Amino acid sequence: MLMLDRSSQPHPDPLQIEINCAVITVSDTRTPITDSSGALVKQLLLSAGHKIGRYQIIPDESTQIWEQLDAAIVSQPQIRAIVFNGGTGISPRDNTYDAISSVLTKTLPGFGEIFRFLSYQEIGSRAIASRAIAGTYQHLLVFSLPGSRGAVQLGMEKLILPEIIHLVNQLI
Repeated sequence: MLMLDRSSQPHPDPLQIEINCAVITVSDTRTPITDSSGALVKQLLLSAGHKIGRYQIIPDESTQIWEQLDAAIVSQPQIRAIVFNGGTGISPRDNTYDAISSVLTKTLPGFGEIFRFLSYQEIGSRAIASRAIAGTYQHLLVFSLPGSRGAVQLGMEKLILPEIIHLVNQLI
């Protein structure tokens, strides 16, 4: 299990726990062979000592996104966190942000704010087009990242992996 330096954290987590996660790629074009971003999310979670309880590629349709959230609640209650990637831009087919934001129980506004700040440092003003979001849906921790490998790597390494255990512990 990857051990992160928590000495600078205001409330260090007492336990390193394994989180059972779902990874959902939202794309009208990707396949399991071409889904390098979804593969990266899975690889980073596994390297950090977590489990992948569900992996899906779904079209960018709100109903499909909601079905994935409900499936994690009803048919796979052991899943504690979902990482979506893709569909966070502003094109007519980008529905992930709208679907997720409409059902979150609580939002974590800092996630999107910090993600865009970090993205700005890497890609400049194009970061304003990202609608990355995080929050809770019932007992689930939900993250939604853009679909590019760079965005996934940034979000996972700088935000999600350092905080996933702490945030899941808050929901227990």
